[in-house]
Amino acid sequence: MTPAPAPANKSFVLRAINDVVFEDKPIPELGPTDVLVRILKTGICGSDVHFLTHGHIGDFHVRSPMVLGHESSGVVHSTGRSVTTLTPGDRVALEPGVTCRKCHACKGGRYELCPHILFAATPPTDGTLARFYRVPEDLAYRLPDGLSLEDGAMMEPLSVAVHAAHTLSAVGAGHTVVVFGCGPVGLLCMAVARTLGAAAILAVDIQPSRLAFAREYAATHTYLPPRMREGEPRVEYSRRCAEGICELMGWAKDLVKGTGEGGADRVLEATGAEVCIQTGIFVAKRGGVFTQIGMGADTATVPITTALVKELTIKGSFRYGYGDYPMAISFAAARKIDLAPLVTHRFAFADAPEAFEATKNGKDRQGKWVIKTLIDGPE
Repeated sequence: MTPAPAPANKSFVLRAINDVVFEDKPIPELGPTDVLVRILKTGICGSDVHFLTHGHIGDFHVRSPMVLGHESSGVVHSTGRSVTTLTPGDRVALEPGVTCRKCHACKGGRYELCPHILFAATPPTDGTLARFYRVPEDLAYRLPDGLSLEDGAMMEPLSVAVHAAHTLSAVGAGHTVVVFGCGPVGLLCMAVARTLGAAAILAVDIQPSRLAFAREYAATHTYLPPRMREGEPRVEYSRRCAEGICELMGWAKDLVKGTGEGGADRVLEATGAEVCIQTGIFVAKRGGVFTQIGMGADTATVPITTALVKELTIKGSFRYGYGDYPMAISFAAARKIDLAPLVTHRFAFADAPEAFEATKNGKDRQGKWVIKTLIDGPE
């Protein structure tokens, strides 16, 4: 079904480091099972900012102009001839990674590991900060009546948290969970852990204001690391932070060496910082699970002997996979997770450069702390 002709596909394009422009791009043509979505809300992710300021993340380099954005929701504009589950006017959240559906990862139910994935705003694939975006019909999830389009844009980071806390870490009732980082993903990991029945959730961050927000939002405990001493090796600093956490939580300090009682059943590391990775391994319970979510430097020094002695299960968490989006939507629709407090800033499409600047700085022009910034679709 095809409605009236659409206006131009205005897009926010990254041409080079710190070089962004508005351009009219072609409107994508639909295949039989595709839907064309009029984008109305898009969140800014840290990866978007990193591409803007550095031009690459790991081996993904921006070598040609690329539309930014991948956390989006909108309204179905038109559908391919074989689409049966959606009709024009449906409000949807977009899962922004299209996989081959044929490789071992896809057929094995772990499509997030597909080597052929085309992910929005990951070079060379254009993102969703545009008037229109095309996805296969099964990657456009109809929003329940009780959820807003802003909630829909937040389904992408919430699905990242669901994947890390539920699918991979298997957080369960009675668990003690430590989350490093009180950015959007860290906060959502706390919210998911709480929803899954965690008994204690410790938030770790270097900003007191972020910790205060985390305590109000989902954490039961908070820890502000001390300052690093002059000349102190990072791993020794991490040991000292871990001992501080043990003292706060009533765990034996020998836990840092791998022999003490207590510790975190699940550690979710959402910063990518080396000292957080080290501290997380030190405070994990013997036999516990450590899951790495945050992307920092390509390499890090890891206390591997401690991980060995504790028989830790160490996992990497990359985006989201089968069942994560539906679970995220169900948690939000059931009001088990409130996404509204995380959206601190909203910008018109024409003000996208200012939105990115505020997100990059962590504060707006008035000095207000930024958690999640949303940009409206083009008018």
